[in-house]
Amino acid sequence: MSLRMKGIVVFLLALCCCLSGTQGQGDHEDQKTCCPSDTCSLMKELTSIGEKLGAMGEKLGTMGDNLRLMETRLQTSENEVEELKRLTGGRPQVAFSAALWDTGDAAGNTGPFTTSIPLQYKKVFSNTGSSYNPATGIFTAMVKGMYYFRFTMMNNLNTPPNSVVCLTKNGQRLVSVWDTVGSDAHDSGSNAVVIPLEVGDNVYVELQANRLVHDDKMNYNTFSGFLLFPI
Repeated sequence: MSLRMKGIVVFLLALCCCLSGTQGQGDHEDQKTCCPSDTCSLMKELTSIGEKLGAMGEKLGTMGDNLRLMETRLQTSENEVEELKRLTGGRPQVAFSAALWDTGDAAGNTGPFTTSIPLQYKKVFSNTGSSYNPATGIFTAMVKGMYYFRFTMMNNLNTPPNSVVCLTKNGQRLVSVWDTVGSDAHDSGSNAVVIPLEVGDNVYVELQANRLVHDDKMNYNTFSGFLLFPI
């Protein structure tokens, strides 16, 4: 029990004793209506109230300590945010670049598959903002803004050429690179686009059904993108 609560209890007990003494000096009829048992009962009730007040004071003290701890943590978080803003100029930073294969000197084709699939560019050169997932090949926007994306493709090495890839946003094909005619199967190409993205939008390079691409340690197939500016 805090000193303040103890003081309240002592005051109440003293007040009770004074009232008891005053009642004892009254007439005989008043003395009959105020017996010692009534005084003891009142004192017990006052003591109980004092104990409850003390318990409430202790809870308030604990709540105050927790509040001060939360304020300290909040201040720390605010300081970290301000430091991040200082380092980035207050602008979110999003950029990534990856190549298709990450298997040393290995070389070969990816595909064909019976359905269209996102290409998984596993050799990550950079991934500021962690918006690109090499396990799925999908870039997910964490910041609403205008973005630039570019991808390259190398077709299969054996004739006839049979390669088609498309940059896709939320399942909608935007721009493509393809090579399906002629006798030269040692071709490569690239394409790019600037598009607005909402938070949660997905962008990936999709290998079309029954098509394939070739890659080796020279990293002919790449996928890159970055945030131009938030909107």
